[in-house]
Amino acid sequence: MQVRDSHLARDIARAMVDGFNRHYRLFRTESARARHRFETCDWHGQQRAQRERIEFYDLRVRECQRRLEREFKAGEQPMETWQDIKLHYIGLLVSHKQPELAETFFNSVTTKILHRSYFHNNFIFVRPAISTEYMETDDPKAKTTYQAFYPSAHRLEETVRAMLESFTLRCAFEDIERDARYVANAMRRELGDEKLRTNFQVQVLSSLFYRNKGAYLVGKLINGFREVPFALPILHRQPGTVFVDAALFGEEDLLILFSFSRAYFMVDMEIPSAYVQFLRSLMPRKPRAEIYNALGLAKQGKNLFYRDLLWHLRHSTDKFRIAPGIKGMVMLVFDLPSFPYVFKIIKDFYPSPKDTTREQVRGKYQLVKHHDRVGRMADTMEFSLLAFPRDRFDEALIAEIEKHAPSQLDIGDRDGDGQAEVIISHAYIERRMIPLNLYLQEAIYAGADAQLEHAVIEYGNAIKELVAANIFPGDMLWKNFGVTRHGKVVFYDYDEIEYLTDCNFRRVPPARSEEEEMSGEIWYSVAKGDVFPETFGPFLLGHPRVRDAFMRHHADLLEADFWQRNKERIQRGEVIDFFPYGVHRRFDVNGGAWGASELADPVAASTETPADRPDTLGPMTAGEPSE
Repeated sequence: MQVRDSHLARDIARAMVDGFNRHYRLFRTESARARHRFETCDWHGQQRAQRERIEFYDLRVRECQRRLEREFKAGEQPMETWQDIKLHYIGLLVSHKQPELAETFFNSVTTKILHRSYFHNNFIFVRPAISTEYMETDDPKAKTTYQAFYPSAHRLEETVRAMLESFTLRCAFEDIERDARYVANAMRRELGDEKLRTNFQVQVLSSLFYRNKGAYLVGKLINGFREVPFALPILHRQPGTVFVDAALFGEEDLLILFSFSRAYFMVDMEIPSAYVQFLRSLMPRKPRAEIYNALGLAKQGKNLFYRDLLWHLRHSTDKFRIAPGIKGMVMLVFDLPSFPYVFKIIKDFYPSPKDTTREQVRGKYQLVKHHDRVGRMADTMEFSLLAFPRDRFDEALIAEIEKHAPSQLDIGDRDGDGQAEVIISHAYIERRMIPLNLYLQEAIYAGADAQLEHAVIEYGNAIKELVAANIFPGDMLWKNFGVTRHGKVVFYDYDEIEYLTDCNFRRVPPARSEEEEMSGEIWYSVAKGDVFPETFGPFLLGHPRVRDAFMRHHADLLEADFWQRNKERIQRGEVIDFFPYGVHRRFDVNGGAWGASELADPVAASTETPADRPDTLGPMTAGEPSE
């Protein structure tokens, strides 16, 4: 009987590894196809693939779950068998190239089958069992994770050219000698007067990073004990002809490139852990969880985030509290002061005039997950049955949840060990930012005109870039936007978000009489989807200094023509460019690489130059990035 159980456990483990292998094969194939879509300028195909790839993981988990229940009656197996399954599974991962992802896949499938009371170390991977250190491909014909080039000071252009050509793109460089010279000169400026050491080298990851209309070469300069991260965006000037548009240097530039507010990259990786390890050497302050997210491996990022959260709870003593700021009508938000994330729960009921449901709100968050966030919408992680120690919750927060979201709260002793737990049925978790309304209040009270001007310009730029990405924020109040540590304004309240193309932007018709004009009631008909931009002003521009800054830079946001014009462009099928660096970073500003520059109407430039403050570039045109 014991032999039979052992065979069963081995077969189940093999079936689960097969399920994961199928998932990663499809994931990697779709990621590798991004190269062909870039080479052929298939931008709509790139957008579609980015959306569809997000669903791959859940589809494969369900497939594997159904197979285990159909062939092995997995849900009926005793716990001793599940312990054996995990041991056999670990054995199958010893020489696997994606063991950390396979462990997460095991957790996902297992928690679909077992009751949550078994979600502990014996049956899932709370900690990694297989090391991913120093993993490399076994295929002698395959490229290693990264390539190293060893230039001399006087032959740096030749090395850069060899580096660009090593990716063998099936489209010609417009002028590769010029691009190599631009990049080499930028590298020399970055190194300054440093003496080149004997170990001077350039290391670059072997696959390009594809997103939107760009392909990014990512690497680092090594000179003695100094390492300088860099990235080179490669774009199309005309279909089939590419060029290097800029050179980004340093951790800050890379952090913006891999921001949580941007769409996931498509990268062909045999060993993702090796890519993450290399990227962490470029961005040591960025959590591994967020790097996995940026690579499109969101479930692995979520798994690592949860491990980080458990570790943080173990080594901290502060309590969860109601998050600072104006309370939302739909979402209840709380945080842990020592942890840089916020937790959002959908309330059970919403006061007038909110007219929505839990399912509709979840649908809005799913829309954002699948959409290009263009650096202006925060990424979120969705969790079910989150368990926390009861003594880590402030009493006021417990009372708030019991009042507004009782269906989402359970307090009990899950493990029977006498330790009470707070269990949240469903929550979204996202990076903490400074609410824009608080940021503006601080600027107003401190008389910080530059901070106020920056916030208003960034706010308008954020809306214009969302517009270009076919997003109408819906509720555009300042409190629904946040300021990141890089000074960017990012939207994070999604319960009223809509596609721009689903809205009808209208002017307010003139009143037919003085009585209508003086009435507190509207005198015109409003159909579903109607939006009247000129009515935004009273809600947004109550403070005179805020109003003055807004009207100098973004008065067009109060005009129906601006919104309708951009809606029509999207309906014509135009795909707008979004890149995570400022115009001043480009090698050839006048080259016309981005096109479609009339998307946002011209507005007055900031009093500071882009070089002084790259986050405030004034008008954000179709291709102009804001970061």
